Amino acid sequence: MQTILGANGQIAIELARELHRGHAAELRLVSRNPRAVDESDALVRADLLDARQTAAAVDGSSVVYFTAGLPADTALWEKQFPTMLRNALDAARAAGARFAYFDNTYMYPQDDRVQTETTPFAPVGRKGRVRADMAAMVLEEMDRGDIPVLIGRAPEFYGPGRTQSITNTLVIDRLTAGTKPRVPVRDDRRRTLIWTPDASRALATLGTTPDAFGQTWHLPTPAERPTYREFIALAGEVFGRRIDYTVVPRWALKAAGLVSGQVRELEELLPRYSSDNLFDSSKFTTRFPDFAVTSYRRGLELIRGEAASGRGRS
Repeated sequence: MQTILGANGQIAIELARELHRGHAAELRLVSRNPRAVDESDALVRADLLDARQTAAAVDGSSVVYFTAGLPADTALWEKQFPTMLRNALDAARAAGARFAYFDNTYMYPQDDRVQTETTPFAPVGRKGRVRADMAAMVLEEMDRGDIPVLIGRAPEFYGPGRTQSITNTLVIDRLTAGTKPRVPVRDDRRRTLIWTPDASRALATLGTTPDAFGQTWHLPTPAERPTYREFIALAGEVFGRRIDYTVVPRWALKAAGLVSGQVRELEELLPRYSSDNLFDSSKFTTRFPDFAVTSYRRGLELIRGEAASGRGRS
């Protein structure tokens, strides 16, 4: 039995699909209101803030995937995320299960240095500190050695369906809606983006590979690192039309944060859009050379097809 904690997010949904498709897994999906991805899925209602509910949800599992997310609310992150993770780790240890932690890069320096699995944490802002503390908690569990533990870390998402990221909100969603994309801060800095289904497929690969545990892994991204200018030009080729866009400077985004709580919650991430974002996933692609990484062109083609068919967000 493999168990996904936080089972309703885009990463979890794609993870469940991949585990069914490629690994014939018996799955248990856990959240406050879980929804089946496959008719064979076992659904368990549990609040990860409740240690007993979490332990009951994990009991009997061989692998536990932590993919839980929270809205972009700093106070909520500080109050809830560490407790959810601690309960999940304690439950996995009690069950003797392997633990695969899905992570992001909020704790990394927001500059142009190449990010590898050994990059030291230098969080900017409160959400970054929360993610750094959570990653440290997982690394402590890894060092403890009671259960096999791994970290799968992804850079910023772009992708289909309900993918949530700055790039999807400001560029992809507006592109598919036929409105002018808005590029945050600069359009001439290189970006590393991961196709959300690739992130989930890679996490499934790691979680079903025994020797992947005991390590941190950067999940696989294309070798190319296009600027937003290049990314939108490529989107124009794929969508078959000229795409104009607006660069929104940092001062304008900060000013918008004065009146919009949603924008204000993203303010601490803005420095990363002033520099090249160079996320290195060569460790993964070397270990798993047959893993097919989705190119940016192919990802945009799939987004175009989804938009044309009327699928996507609902």
